[in-house]
Amino acid sequence: MKRIAAILLSLLLTAPLLAGCGSQAGLQDGYYTAQAAEFSHGWKEFITILVKDGSIVSVEYNAENASGFIKSWDNAYMQTMLHSNGTYPNEYTRNYANQLLEGQGQGSIDAITGATSSHSSFQILAQAVLEQAQKGDSSIAVVDTAH
Repeated sequence: MKRIAAILLSLLLTAPLLAGCGSQAGLQDGYYTAQAAEFSHGWKEFITILVKDGSIVSVEYNAENASGFIKSWDNAYMQTMLHSNGTYPNEYTRNYANQLLEGQGQGSIDAITGATSSHSSFQILAQAVLEQAQKGDSSIAVVDTAH
């Protein structure tokens, strides 16, 4: 009996994860956004997708500071991060967004060395924005991305 309960519990916990990797046919046309609930290191990350004819046609992944300045436009931050981590926001945000676009929300997103924290946040935000698109809910999903 315990084994059956354990199997049922695991199926129950796995189902929502699989739902996020579902077919693109389940995506409703429109713009969808998921953003981090809190600022991390002075930035709040977000993903916005555009779905047309059931397919993702555009993905924007970035972060903004409290004044609304976009992280990938911050040249000083870019130089600092490039020298310390080997990558910078304008590179890894485009890479992660492109992987989501090419995979249409299916499959995994490969991490870039030096941007693993953002990779974790991206995966959480991507799951949330895909759920919004499946429901056709254009409100902004606010997500806990703390790790």
